[in-house]
Amino acid sequence: IRGLLAPHTLLGCSLVFMVQGFYSASDDVVELNPSNFNREVLQSDSLWLIEFYAPWCGHCQSLTADWKKTATALKGIVKVGAVDADQHNSLGGQYSVRGFPTIKIFGANKNKPDDYQGGRNSQAIVDGALNALHTLVKDRMSGRSGGSDYSRQSGGGGGSKKDVVELTDDNFDRLVLNSGEVWLVEFFAPWCGHCKSLEPEWAAAASAVKEQTKDKVHLGAVDATVHQGLASRYGIRGFPTIKIFKKGEEPEDYQGGRTRGDIIAGALDLFSDNAAPPELLEILNADVLKKTCDDYQLCVIAVLPHILDTGAAGRNGYLEVMMKMAEKYKKKMWGWLWTEAGVQMELEASLGIGGFGYPAMAAINARKMKFALLKGSFSETGIHEFLRDLSVGRGSTATVGGGALPNINSVEAWDGKDGELPVEDDYDLSDVDLDDNFGKDEL
Repeated sequence: IRGLLAPHTLLGCSLVFMVQGFYSASDDVVELNPSNFNREVLQSDSLWLIEFYAPWCGHCQSLTADWKKTATALKGIVKVGAVDADQHNSLGGQYSVRGFPTIKIFGANKNKPDDYQGGRNSQAIVDGALNALHTLVKDRMSGRSGGSDYSRQSGGGGGSKKDVVELTDDNFDRLVLNSGEVWLVEFFAPWCGHCKSLEPEWAAAASAVKEQTKDKVHLGAVDATVHQGLASRYGIRGFPTIKIFKKGEEPEDYQGGRTRGDIIAGALDLFSDNAAPPELLEILNADVLKKTCDDYQLCVIAVLPHILDTGAAGRNGYLEVMMKMAEKYKKKMWGWLWTEAGVQMELEASLGIGGFGYPAMAAINARKMKFALLKGSFSETGIHEFLRDLSVGRGSTATVGGGALPNINSVEAWDGKDGELPVEDDYDLSDVDLDDNFGKDEL
């Protein structure tokens, strides 16, 4: 957790077969998995403190003793659980777990847990849990009961039926085929037992996917007994059948699992595969920096040489390298920014770039206010190695200077042209009276 990121791309690593889970039945920590998570956590009125860990993670191993101590101290007061996110990556994906250990607080609204940001010793964790409990009780006293009822809509699934789009013979082509967006569509029959079991999972997944993809991937449902034209068009023979619809392509069968975590993970993969690469934005004002760094897990920032040093061709070469890397890493959904050397001096100082060594690059995790610097070459190979190391939790990090995003100057956007030297005033010496003694010492 000390780094910007820890591995999520390595979930399923073979090391898991050599390392046992950290907790046993004799501990007060509840081991959670996709089979019991809904029953134990989402349908519970209790406050839950849950650690998402990976057995090979050194920081997770260090936390184990304190986590057990925390669970014992809070027994009967706050539920303390743990998820082996290496083995159960669908649960980790459902709650956007990208590093290990990640601790989340499941309070009133179980569908939107809070990230625990405090210290990693038992006393700090207990204090954080009691503060969250105090807030939960105050909300209940004031009538704000949060998400308990919400999490029970559609059969206690942690989602809402309203986020599942009801599709019919009349609206299917307009909403799905002509939208240009990705759809997962369930064809069901009301009498089908497996469909009834899927319903709360589908609703929960729909709510999470809508939020996490900013409404770019949709989950729909077709009652195939009513809208038989659609069922016939797509060769539906059994229930439930789930199909994936993408712009300009033939529909394909969804082959993933049927739990909400599996569905969410599959939808997020589809979103990443079909998403355009992120925009590469020039830092023109404070809003550009703040929005990008707040909206994305990481913001990757390049400080490029002055335009007089590179010309337009040189600068465009650097920007092209960045755009290729943004395309390569688009599944990460990171933000990408650039500025010219000397324009945002406070930003450079906060990242330890310091007026030399351009082009330079840093990656900032604004939630933790940590950053890492590119040490290799500003090239596709150098940047790829830098970002790959961040993706798997390697590389050294430091705290952003001042512990907050720096002040940003508002500037005009680069016009795409070569730079021009500043125009200096010309002096006409024809009117200057130079006498014969000019340049001689006067005694």
